[in-house]
Amino acid sequence: MLVLTIITWTLSGLLALANLMAGSMKIIQPHGGKRPMPTLDDYSAAQVRWIGIAEVTAAVGLILPALTGTLTFLTPLAALGIAIIQFLAIFAHRKHNESFTPNLVMMLVALAIVVLRLIGA
Repeated sequence: MLVLTIITWTLSGLLALANLMAGSMKIIQPHGGKRPMPTLDDYSAAQVRWIGIAEVTAAVGLILPALTGTLTFLTPLAALGIAIIQFLAIFAHRKHNESFTPNLVMMLVALAIVVLRLIGA
């Protein structure tokens, strides 16, 4: 059981960090400067900010409830939300013939966290 707990926390931390960084970038600079993601050109600045807010909120929801022990049912929901965000991002990246492999990996990690949290790790 300890091994599953360590795996769950490690996966959760990496997934939360990745979403926190990506979401923060979208909130701070949705349509300015050098664009690392041309996929975002299809969306307005407000839409990009909302995507960033969703990513940051999911990152916080992935760690904080499990860490504090309150409202722990939110942790698998946050992971599922990240999986949905990444699943939808696959279509946006395919539209621009970009690599969508990182989105697939993050989606699978998020789903793994959901499963691990639901089995009680």
